[in-house]
Amino acid sequence: MRILLLITSFNSLSQRVYCELKELEHKVYIRIASQKNLKNEIEELNPDIIFCPFLKEYLPKNIYDSYPTFILHPGIIGDRGHNSLDHDINEEKESWGVVILKANEELDGGDIYASSNFSMRTTNKGSIYRNEVCDATSIALKELLKNLANPNFQAIRQIKNEIHHTLKTKDREIDWQKDNTKTIIKKINMSDSFPGVKEIFFGINCFIYGVSEEEKFRGEPKEIIAKRDGAICLGTIDGAIWISHLKEEGGIKLPATYVLKNKIKGIKEQRIPLILESEFQVKRKTFHEIYVEKNDEVAYLYFDFHNGAMNSEQAIRLKYTIEHLKEDCKVLVLMGGDNFFSNGIHLNILEDSKKQGEDGWSNINAMNDVVKSVLFAEDIITVASFSKNAGAGGVFLGLACDFTIAREGVVFNPHYKTMGLSGSEYHTYSFYKRVKKDIVDEVLRKCIPIGAFYANRIGMVDEVFEKEKYFSSLEFFCQKLILDENKYDDFIDEKKDFLFDNEKFINSCKENELKKMYPEFWNKGSSFHKLRREFVYKIKNEVIIKRLKEL
Repeated sequence: MRILLLITSFNSLSQRVYCELKELEHKVYIRIASQKNLKNEIEELNPDIIFCPFLKEYLPKNIYDSYPTFILHPGIIGDRGHNSLDHDINEEKESWGVVILKANEELDGGDIYASSNFSMRTTNKGSIYRNEVCDATSIALKELLKNLANPNFQAIRQIKNEIHHTLKTKDREIDWQKDNTKTIIKKINMSDSFPGVKEIFFGINCFIYGVSEEEKFRGEPKEIIAKRDGAICLGTIDGAIWISHLKEEGGIKLPATYVLKNKIKGIKEQRIPLILESEFQVKRKTFHEIYVEKNDEVAYLYFDFHNGAMNSEQAIRLKYTIEHLKEDCKVLVLMGGDNFFSNGIHLNILEDSKKQGEDGWSNINAMNDVVKSVLFAEDIITVASFSKNAGAGGVFLGLACDFTIAREGVVFNPHYKTMGLSGSEYHTYSFYKRVKKDIVDEVLRKCIPIGAFYANRIGMVDEVFEKEKYFSSLEFFCQKLILDENKYDDFIDEKKDFLFDNEKFINSCKENELKKMYPEFWNKGSSFHKLRREFVYKIKNEVIIKRLKEL
């Protein structure tokens, strides 16, 4: 089937849909809904159907009248209007879902061709979208294709409920003198990713993102009582919360301490251990980014950095954590975070920096140090657990491991070109070691997103496990590595020999990568600085539109 994806942007959901349709061997095209001459391009493509997994624009009538057009709505049957997930979280629904509707002149009013429901978690909107909504969309999309192939299928009429109102800034505002901790967390969670909760700190108008509860510290409502690793802790009427990120009005999202800077100079940095053991985590609620769970001689290392981005300081902490755990386990599993495995260097911090070249160079070298600590972990077996999406240097951090495991539905973006970078993180060693050169070259050149099953097919990942059984399958896989002590010892001996024989070559790969990257960071006229700015400020450019047309 010839399927056109008509989207506002190529976000995580759109990429998931693209990869799965490709794996189902459909001919897939992508167009941005706001681009010029859209109707003419659609006529040239002449798709069998148009599917809109992420669409903010209203479609012209001459498009959906000419082609069967279906729109994904992140709501249950009968839900209509914008801010669907926001309302869902605000109203504390126990379950929610997605529907695929036939496009017509009514907002979310078309006939329903597929749907899928899911249980809600108490978490932020972005996490629900990247996990439950994406998984439900995958199920509904397959149902849509099945129903379209069935000549006897009858669509369900949408329930014409009243369209819920669009949430305004005032609907999200925190009343620090009345709202308890639970209410504050809910308001921030329902506004996460976009638009954030508007607030004023020290005369700075900004938006709040990333909240977690604090169990120990206490202070007056809205009083900043502590800071840690870029986050700030504020008192509430019945407890305290941590805020990880702020966005100054008209600015970009940054760690909270970066925005407030010298205004919180006297606030104490409340440090915690480099690694939180799982028992410690269960006993106490607080803001933390790195923790480990242990099962016999297997250590599962979580590094939950906001949006998967890792700045120099975070990379250094992660490297020291890995070095420490090498002495304390036989198998080290890199787990990533709740929403991303990793996406490499921190572009927002580099955009904010007054020394972009210097800080960018520091960031990529710190990432390389993390990868090196994994690559040369000669006394243990390392496993990458890609249970969430990964991009750029985050992909190659995982590929540095001895084994790579992926959850079905995960999307990889193992490339740098869209950011004007040639890339490092030893990718010219690890990627080419696993995958045929012509395939790697095409992925890097075209910036192709890759689904888990295709990644397995080309050798990029070793195993793909079902979503429902992922963690039990991962645990079984890791325990099996140490079940036979003789096999384990043989593997370690072979690994040591290989690293000894190839250390010089592996390091030369990194050095050659850095030689190419040096001018990309330090030359003020390099495309990296322009493309990074457009990405951070979400500025659409013709280069991205052209690339999507070529996928």
